[in-house]
Amino acid sequence: MTVIVLTNCPPGLRGFLTRWLLEISAGVFIGNPSSRIRDVLWDEVQQYAGQGRALLAYTTNNEQGFTFRTHEHAWHPTDHEGLTLIQRPNVSTESASSTTRPGWSAASKRRRFGKR
Repeated sequence: MTVIVLTNCPPGLRGFLTRWLLEISAGVFIGNPSSRIRDVLWDEVQQYAGQGRALLAYTTNNEQGFTFRTHEHAWHPTDHEGLTLIQRPNVSTESASSTTRPGWSAASKRRRFGKR
């Protein structure tokens, strides 16, 4: 089983993938092509995705039973002791703490002390 998910990609690329895979939702393609066809499709997706993002997931003979590849995603697959995991981008804690104000929110005050 092969799944390709496209986000913000040209319509021509979606049309190209419908030759080989079934589009079950907007930008989500599934099918069961051979590994050679899957690799050729992925090369075409990478070449013609433009500013868009793409994700390829397919079954394979490993501990998880599947593997995946990404194109222009902020989250990247990384190998961790034989398992493929997603590594999220590191969000700075300084920027998150600067937007929050210290103290109780208005909703918490109402819950704790009743309506005022």
